[in-house]
Amino acid sequence: MILAGDIGGTKTYLGLFQMVEGKVRPITEIKEYPSRSYPSFTALVQDFLVSLDKSSLREDEKFIGVACFGIAGPIKTNHNGRRYCEMTNIPQWPVITEVGLSQLINCEKVILLNDLEAIGYGISPLSETMDNGISPLSEADLVELNPGTPQKGNRAVIAAGTGLGQLMLYWDGHEHIPSASEGGHTDFAARDQFEDALQNYLREKCYPKQVNYEQVLSGRGLVNIYEFLRDCGEYGKESADLKERFGKQDKAQVISEAALKNKNTLCIKALDVFVSIYGAQARNLALQCLPLNGLYIGGGIAPKILAKLRETTFMHSFVNENGEFPDLLASIPVKVIMNPQVGLLGAALRGAKI
Repeated sequence: MILAGDIGGTKTYLGLFQMVEGKVRPITEIKEYPSRSYPSFTALVQDFLVSLDKSSLREDEKFIGVACFGIAGPIKTNHNGRRYCEMTNIPQWPVITEVGLSQLINCEKVILLNDLEAIGYGISPLSETMDNGISPLSEADLVELNPGTPQKGNRAVIAAGTGLGQLMLYWDGHEHIPSASEGGHTDFAARDQFEDALQNYLREKCYPKQVNYEQVLSGRGLVNIYEFLRDCGEYGKESADLKERFGKQDKAQVISEAALKNKNTLCIKALDVFVSIYGAQARNLALQCLPLNGLYIGGGIAPKILAKLRETTFMHSFVNENGEFPDLLASIPVKVIMNPQVGLLGAALRGAKI
């Protein structure tokens, strides 16, 4: 059996999988955990293992032969060749190590992946059959923003959620090979005077070192944009209703919901700015990777603001008629990943490759 996980800064998915007729299939209910409610990832895994012991599965079905986890953070390798990770957005968690997890799970084969790598394994076989199976993600899990003219070649993923992840999938002539990055932490590049002002505001108020794209394109990034607009005083005042909701709910969720319902001018402007910068950074990624076979938008935010992404703002920034290579960029298919468990499924598929 394959224990697979997708470990994010907000939530974690864990499930037990097996290969059935060339595809990875869950054999237990997929569990969702609030990541920050646990003192460590090992404590979270222990909860899952306890639930597994109490399940109605036969003993042979509970045997874990491989464990594979996609984690929101850079994966490093120690002098013994074993991999480990420090969670970017949960710095209080102890370091996650292959060795420690191997001992906890009683499993020799443990693989740590960057969370975007796991998404890459989930989408990589969409157009090609692999020896060990077919992608668990289907075209039904994707929403097209731009049909483009797909060619054989690289793919890329950009994913805003708790943080901002970026990935290239290199086409080697047979399959797409995920190559992780920390591109979401590259320096934010303002495109005009408005974004200059946003950058200066964030530098002075929040980020004295350097403003990066994750501080703009993430849940807290949307809040940062909103607060900039509120504080500059040119786009309206914060309503009493919003203040009350901010005290009870996630601020980014409140802002996006109000914007999508056209209920608050500050929120509408904040989401428009967010989507425009999202398209611009997706363009930067596309120019770096040349994903002629497709650019995929993952993460937890995109499905929630799909209606806004389907408007013209995102693709206008992505193609940028006034920039370089607009025809090339317009030819790239762009799709939104709607399945929130693609990283989990990708981790299971990667585990099945052993």
